[in-house]
Amino acid sequence: MGTDTECSGRWNHIRRLLERGGPFAHPDFEPSSDNLTFIQETCRILVIGAGGLGCELLKNLALLGFRDVHVIDMDTIDVSNLNRQFLFRPKDVGSSKADVAARFINTRVPGCKVTPHHAKIQDFDESFYRGFHIVVCGLDSIVARRWINGMLFSLLKYENGEVDQTSVIPLVDGGTEGLKGNARVILPGITACIECTLDLYPPQINFPLCTIAHTPRLPEHCIEYARILLWPKEEPFGAGVAIDGDNPLHVSWIMKKAEERAEEYGITGITYRLTQGVVKRIIPAVASTNAVIAVCLTSCVFHNSCCQPLNNYMNFNDIEGVYTYTFEAQKRVRLSRCSLQPQALCFCEEDKLQDVITYLTESTVYQMKSPGITTSIDGKNRTLYMQTVKSIEEKTRGNLKKTLKELGLTSGQELYVADITTPSSLIFRLALSTSMDTSAENSLNAAN
Repeated sequence: MGTDTECSGRWNHIRRLLERGGPFAHPDFEPSSDNLTFIQETCRILVIGAGGLGCELLKNLALLGFRDVHVIDMDTIDVSNLNRQFLFRPKDVGSSKADVAARFINTRVPGCKVTPHHAKIQDFDESFYRGFHIVVCGLDSIVARRWINGMLFSLLKYENGEVDQTSVIPLVDGGTEGLKGNARVILPGITACIECTLDLYPPQINFPLCTIAHTPRLPEHCIEYARILLWPKEEPFGAGVAIDGDNPLHVSWIMKKAEERAEEYGITGITYRLTQGVVKRIIPAVASTNAVIAVCLTSCVFHNSCCQPLNNYMNFNDIEGVYTYTFEAQKRVRLSRCSLQPQALCFCEEDKLQDVITYLTESTVYQMKSPGITTSIDGKNRTLYMQTVKSIEEKTRGNLKKTLKELGLTSGQELYVADITTPSSLIFRLALSTSMDTSAENSLNAAN
């Protein structure tokens, strides 16, 4: 492999963009040789995810001259990854994706240093994320997207009510689903964020339980029958053992039971791959889609230095021909999970705590997974409900059936809500009334 000194002119194509102006340049862009120096010696980029998108991103960023790149991924390499995640080889199966991807790029691209982190994004604190100039996401988890979105918002600083631009760390996010994909640029506190556009994510496909149990018509119905009904009933691998979609024994057992069910109803098409796909909610990945979206994301990162950024959401679809569409996603004005100020939560004093939990989980604004609620009553901190810790859930379960009045809650009281989708608690100021019409007000708030 050559080095920078041996490859004269290696960065000429980048210099043409960074050392001269043009019609697509950002109004504040100043052409200079210092721009390439910044990219190569100063800029620190965090890539979250080393899967289909992550591999493409690491390759693109390294070839563009970014040298200080960190990558986070908690997964290990599986045989099924090898057809599209080109940084991995058969000998790497079972190894950390982050470690192998970093080693491959560092070996292949002279001068580039990729630092791997085999961990969850939740394992790092604010000081870690504050050390990067830009964050690029290639995730397949909405929960993880929401968490990192919340983390970057928590790093914002304000002066006279306005966002301090120096505290903004751009988030470049992309996703693929078969032959569809999207790319977006989020400037925390300035543009629409993940929380503002939750309704753009497609809902997870679920089959009606009555169809699964009584009138199956598809092979997927038979697989779900074995997964949902037979597994907890027969407990094939012991009491309380959860299904592991990566365990061949578990998947094979479900496939066998699904085949028996399918034969009974004359249904064909049960395979191991389909069974695992249903169990893990896998949507087939397409390498070409990953490549297209990764190019868009990399361009957004590079354009942050010299060109107008994507404004701010791009859709891609090549099911029939090639179609792209760019639009500006709008911020939610009235309510936002990313607000740093206490937000109003309007309920009737006769509503039960369960009604509050339901609102937080089903609201288009909040859509939490397992909210835990804490408040201060009579000067003492008190946990009203927490689902994530078994012992606390058992002690607070009875509160779900109590009314807000019975729990001692009053108007103006602040509720602190923690959830796996956010790194910090959300603060709500409770507004209680004796009227049942507050549900309509909550619905209006959620719609806005």
